[in-house]
Amino acid sequence: MKNLFSVEGKVALVTGGSRGIGEMIAAGYLANGSKVYISSRKAETCDATAARLSSEYGGECISIPADLSNLEGINNLVSEIALKEDSLDILVNNAGASWGEPIEEYSEKGWDKVMDTNVKGVFFLTQKLLPLLKASGSAEDPARVINIGSIDGIKTGLFDAFAYGPSKAALHHLTRVLAASLVRDNIIVNAIAPGPFPTWMLSTGVGSGGDIDIDWSIVGDQNPRGRVGTLEDISGLAIFLSSRAGAYTVGQTITCDGGVVASS
Repeated sequence: MKNLFSVEGKVALVTGGSRGIGEMIAAGYLANGSKVYISSRKAETCDATAARLSSEYGGECISIPADLSNLEGINNLVSEIALKEDSLDILVNNAGASWGEPIEEYSEKGWDKVMDTNVKGVFFLTQKLLPLLKASGSAEDPARVINIGSIDGIKTGLFDAFAYGPSKAALHHLTRVLAASLVRDNIIVNAIAPGPFPTWMLSTGVGSGGDIDIDWSIVGDQNPRGRVGTLEDISGLAIFLSSRAGAYTVGQTITCDGGVVASS
């Protein structure tokens, strides 16, 4: 029982891991003894985050930059992982995109970017990584896939990001579909639907233009818990879903939002 929440010695891949929620989850795994690969589109940022996390948490964080909105980028990432690892214990599909425009001007380019990254990319990356996930999973300790959705896939979002909420709702249902298909292969699939966290993506929505060094209490004061989420909140839930403690939780979308959905 004392190792109920252990992820020590596991190998994890966190997409979109160079900043925001992905970086928080990667940090949580590293701090608890996992070897972590992170991926994002911008190579320089991904490399810098991996080096910083390795130094800060004393673990092994490895950067593999990739654009996961298309099959070429997905195949490149899978090939790099397969060269380095014979199996993969944890896949966190966190890479995501949003696009904000008034409804009268909402573009096909924005719609496709969001859907390709948030839905198509998640499916095909998971598909391509199945051999490594199956090599890891056993009846006693299944491999884990965690899809990062959003409360905007459960309730109506606050911003003019018309593809974002539908893409996350699709991801939540894709989670259930994948879970039903893969559970007998000893691969457990779940999703987390975060609420407000101090991230680049949310900062663009609240008007700071990507600057996360702002007074987040303005956002937090509107939350039932009276604050925005922290590293401990999101990484703790990811660790639960990746550990023995979460081995009987299958196909669920769990909110991590301070009570936003419950109060809406």
